Amino acid sequence: MIPDEKVTQILERRHGLEQRLQDPAALSREEFANISRDYAAIGPVAAAALLVRDLRAEIADLNAILEDRDSEADMKALAEEELVGVKRKLGKAEADLSILLIPKDQADDRSAILEIRAGTGGDEAALFAGDLFRMYQRYAEARGWKLDIMSASAGEVGGFKEVIASVAGRGVFARLKYESGVHRVQRVPVTESGGRIHTSAATVAVLPEPEDVDVKVDENDLRIDVYRSSGPGGQSVNTTDSAVRITHLPTGLVVQQQDEKSQHKNKAKAMKILRARLYEHERERVESERAKTRKGMVGSGDRSERIRTYNFPQGRVTDHRIGLTLHKLDQILEGVGLDEIIDALIAEHQASEIARMEETA
Repeated sequence: MIPDEKVTQILERRHGLEQRLQDPAALSREEFANISRDYAAIGPVAAAALLVRDLRAEIADLNAILEDRDSEADMKALAEEELVGVKRKLGKAEADLSILLIPKDQADDRSAILEIRAGTGGDEAALFAGDLFRMYQRYAEARGWKLDIMSASAGEVGGFKEVIASVAGRGVFARLKYESGVHRVQRVPVTESGGRIHTSAATVAVLPEPEDVDVKVDENDLRIDVYRSSGPGGQSVNTTDSAVRITHLPTGLVVQQQDEKSQHKNKAKAMKILRARLYEHERERVESERAKTRKGMVGSGDRSERIRTYNFPQGRVTDHRIGLTLHKLDQILEGVGLDEIIDALIAEHQASEIARMEETA
C-alpha cells in the first residue's frame, strides 16, 4: 500500500513545478525547459495519485456513515454497497500508481541494435538463428518498427551464423530487452535421417541505440584496420580495401563491417554498433553495482542464461525466467504470439519492482 505521505508528496511536487512555470521570466531558458519536462513527466503520476487520494477520502466518508449510530438503515445499506465498488476502484488505482512509480529505464524509449548468433548445434543452430531473426522481423513489422540488416554471415545450409540489425521505432528497447539471452530449440533437423530430436541454441543480444551525447568515443582509443572484404571460403568480393575493423582499446571490443562496398559506409556502420556496445557495457557496469544491494530482476539481459526453449515436437515455447509455457509455437515464431510472452515478463518485472519498493519503503 502506498502511504498517504507519498501521495501528498507527489501532488505537492506537481504543484511546486506548476507554480514555478507561472513565472517564466524568473527562469533561464534551460531551467524553463527542464521544469517543463519534469512537469510533463509527473502529470500521469499526479493524476493517479489524485485518484487514489479521492477514493481513500470517499472510503473514509462511507465508513463514517457505517460507524455512525444515528445513520438510518437504508443509508447504511447504500453506503455498504457503494463501499465494495469504491474499494475495488481503489485497488486498481493503487496498482496503477505503483507501476507509474517504478523507476523508469532511461533507455526504454530508444531504438535498438539486435544481434543474433548461432550457438551450439552447427548447421541447425544457424537455421534456428534464422528462425529467430524472422520472428523479430515479423514482430517489428506488426508494431510499425523499421528493421534494417546491418551485417550478416549466412550459415552453410541456410539461416545465419550471425546477423546484426537496427530496429528503429518508439519504445523498441522497452519490449525487446527481455529477449536478451540464450534461446534453445528442440526439434528433428532436416539433415537428420534417423529422426532424432536435437537440441541447439542461439544467443540474442538487444542493445539500446545510444545518442551521440551518451557515448563519447576518443579517436585515440580506436585502432582502425582496413582490408579487402571476402566472401565464403575467403574468395575476394571486392578489389579495394573497403572492409573495416575497429578495436576499442580500453575495453577490447572489436567490430567488423564488410557488407558495403564503401569503406566510409562500413566505418559508419561499425561505429554505430560500437557505440551501442559501449553504451550497453556502461549500463551493465552500473546495473552490476546496483545488483550488489538487491536481487536480480527479470530481463537483466544475462546472456549466459538460458531464457527460453522452443520445442517443435510438442509445439510449445517455455520461458524459464517466469515458468511460462505456451502451446503456440507457430504463432510465436510468426511474431504475432510474442507479445503474450513479453507482456508476462513485463508484468513479472513490475511486480518484483513494486515488492522491492515496498520492502525499502
